[in-house]
Amino acid sequence: MRRDELDMLTGKLVDRDGERAVLDRLLADVRIGESRAIVVRGGAGIGKTALLDHVLGQAVGFRVVRTTGVEAEKELVFAALHQICAPMLGRLEVLPAPQREALATAFGLAVGSPPDRFVIGLAVLGLFSEVAREQPLLCVVDDSQWLDRASAQVLGFVARRLRAESVAVVFAARHAEDHAELPELVGLPVLRVTALTDEDSRALLTSAHTGPVDDRVLERVIAESRGNPLALLELPRGFTPAELAGGFGSFGLVSVPRRIEESFRRQIEELSPATRQVLLVAAAEPVGDPVLLWRAVDRLGIDTMTTASSREEASRLVEFASPVRFRHPLLRSVIYNAASVEQRRHAHQALGEVVDPASDPDRRAWHLAQATVEPDEDVAAELERSAGRAQSRGGLVAAASFLERATALTPDLAQRGHRALAAAQARHLAGMPEAALRLLSLAEAGPLAELPRARAELLRARIAFTVDRGRHTPLLFLKAAMQLERLDARLARETYLDALRAAWYAADPPGGVTIREVARAAAEAPAPGGPPRAADLLLDGLAVRYTAGFAAGVPRVQQALRAFRDPGLSDEEGLRWLWFASAAAVDLCDDDTANIVTARFVGLARDTGALATLPLALTTRIVVDIFAGDLVAAAALVEEMHGIEDGTGIPVPAYTGQLLAAWQGREAVTGDLVAATATDADRRGEGLGSITAGWACAVLFNGLGRFEEAFAAAEQAAAPPQERGILTWAPLVELVTAASRIDRRDAAADALQRLEQLTRASGTHWALGLEATCRALLSAGRAAESAYVEAIDHLSRTRIRGQLARVRLHYGEWLRRQNRRNDAREQLREAHVMFTAMGMEAFAGLAVRELGATGAAVRKPVEPVSGELTTQEAQIVRLVREGLSNAEIATRLFISPRTVEWHLGNIFGKLGISSRRQLRR
Repeated sequence: MRRDELDMLTGKLVDRDGERAVLDRLLADVRIGESRAIVVRGGAGIGKTALLDHVLGQAVGFRVVRTTGVEAEKELVFAALHQICAPMLGRLEVLPAPQREALATAFGLAVGSPPDRFVIGLAVLGLFSEVAREQPLLCVVDDSQWLDRASAQVLGFVARRLRAESVAVVFAARHAEDHAELPELVGLPVLRVTALTDEDSRALLTSAHTGPVDDRVLERVIAESRGNPLALLELPRGFTPAELAGGFGSFGLVSVPRRIEESFRRQIEELSPATRQVLLVAAAEPVGDPVLLWRAVDRLGIDTMTTASSREEASRLVEFASPVRFRHPLLRSVIYNAASVEQRRHAHQALGEVVDPASDPDRRAWHLAQATVEPDEDVAAELERSAGRAQSRGGLVAAASFLERATALTPDLAQRGHRALAAAQARHLAGMPEAALRLLSLAEAGPLAELPRARAELLRARIAFTVDRGRHTPLLFLKAAMQLERLDARLARETYLDALRAAWYAADPPGGVTIREVARAAAEAPAPGGPPRAADLLLDGLAVRYTAGFAAGVPRVQQALRAFRDPGLSDEEGLRWLWFASAAAVDLCDDDTANIVTARFVGLARDTGALATLPLALTTRIVVDIFAGDLVAAAALVEEMHGIEDGTGIPVPAYTGQLLAAWQGREAVTGDLVAATATDADRRGEGLGSITAGWACAVLFNGLGRFEEAFAAAEQAAAPPQERGILTWAPLVELVTAASRIDRRDAAADALQRLEQLTRASGTHWALGLEATCRALLSAGRAAESAYVEAIDHLSRTRIRGQLARVRLHYGEWLRRQNRRNDAREQLREAHVMFTAMGMEAFAGLAVRELGATGAAVRKPVEPVSGELTTQEAQIVRLVREGLSNAEIATRLFISPRTVEWHLGNIFGKLGISSRRQLRR
């Protein structure tokens, strides 16, 4: 250790060579155009802030933005993010309109619909990227554990999506054992700050305390500080020079952070009462506004002379600049917690009275709420208004906190129940189910009227569906719908649709409510008050479909699907119900409608920035692309879903991933995904998981020619015979295919009979093509050939290329067995070309084997040039060919436009081209 690396008091660091080297490399990478994010993690007082100061000192040539999380600000939506972005807001015009509007709404600069927090994340990513075009950008966030939830979500999103923008984001956060883990930062690179060695602890301590120190005291301080720099610096401050020299100081057996706090507390206790009041107001005022601070001090009745004296006395703990800063972040909480409850209330009251109600009404409301003990309707109403403002800006956590405090301060019991219910709803939407259930119980304990009580039942069902999609969830929705029938017919009908969805996922579990029982209740639902909406038509159609039978329900469901195809469908209704329409279209084998509504659903989710809904929209589209044989498009959307999961933390079920892998013939990938989804579905009691797993495995094993295994998987997915929601026909097709190969004709005939009840009622070319395929597999002679020709004719009129290729494969196999080799080769070659083009490798392998059996040779396909590209590069190529701009591609892939530019440079180099025009060609 060099002597010039002395102590933290002079802004220098002891024994942090490794940590500084990591941070210096981070800055060096950013200087050459890369982007980096890191979390500096360690215990309280370990030196995280000093390392951040080092980064700031080394960031020559960088534009710097910084903020510090403050515990008192955790409930104020986007408080930290606003501090970071405020200097950049002049560049809002460069952002795409949806992002610009979302950010303006979030910061209260404009009035609009509550913005999706991930659209805000994309906006901040774009803003950082634009600022960094002129010079590298460094964003430093200290005490990240105290960030408000909305800011933490956005900053975590941005940190994960950085690639090539010349941006560095450095967080400092306490160890998980010192504080709850910040989920928004999980997965980011971590720099762990550990304790100093005894040698460096001694150097730091002796450099900071130049007076005489007894060697035994010195060694005891070193031993009990456990290498914590702040403890080494602060512990001795609580003792007199004589105590340090003679060894008479008292050190209790407590943890290091507690010792640090006690040292700070002893220093505070030595101060005058007026100085302690000044410090308390500074600790309670999170913005660091000196004008507010001194106005509040004046409101407390401290005279000018005393104030001046207190300011001088407190200056060794606080820097009274703009903003006001404490010598160490721990000081704020120590000062605040050292005060009595009554003293804290007085400080908040003074601050609430001096905060401008016009420019900062939410902070004013929060201060007044902290100052209020007894129920107070005026304060509760102001908190409720603050909750409304927070919710309109996308701050659900803040809204819930305001409403929860408003609930506690509401004198009227009925009004208290209403506010508790609103707080529970906000907690649910913010992804906090346990807190939502607690507030819901509080609401239900009060004298709620009928309609709020029914809404509470509905909220309980929605929370349950989020957490557990098992057998009890449909019953919860059903009870809520029945209660709502007399009170709100429209909401009741929507709740019946929710109950049907829950029953789909539960898949008729033993002891639970079946989808048929839900449908019977839905059939008795009150008629819509006005002209039926698309959702009303769909509810009526599904009620008939699951009570009177599939054939009876088809005309009604088709009528509903026409309504969903209507250009006049509102965005709100589309985002809410297009997923249902998509599933119903596939269930009816209506490929044209399925193509239209899924494309509309995805486009609507993207255009409106509904990123929480986008994974569901993509799921519906992926299924349609897989049936259409466009596995490349499906794979791109699966990657997009992974990007959403990575960037937002929203878990994405792997149902579509396992289905895609099965059609591609990737056995290992399918097996891993099936195992993962099955475990997750079992945990939630979700019967749909076993159906989709069985279907995927049946497709895979039929493609691999392992028909016994395919039969077992399909039989599991297709049984029992009662209705099990959507895609009833899909496992039946695989069951007939496998059973026909292993001489299980009874099982195949039974499956075909069940299939015919669905396909003949649908009457579409897709449905009739599936039926003809299965009849052909179970027929002989001219009947078989006629059925194969019929199947090819029907499927050729659809987008369903995957099944069409499979029919040609089956037909070619049959022709070979009839010794019609030339005819067989024609069908098998066509099947092989289609399978290869679609990426259906296992089925392509079957076609190769069959062609070999006819004596025909098969050329090995030439590897496409795109094989040299990474997955994301291939996605970008596809989007460029679709005509998207860099900004649109960036939005689609959750990256910045500069990262798109960087990827395009790599793509041009790999493909030997120099322009987007050449790439489109």
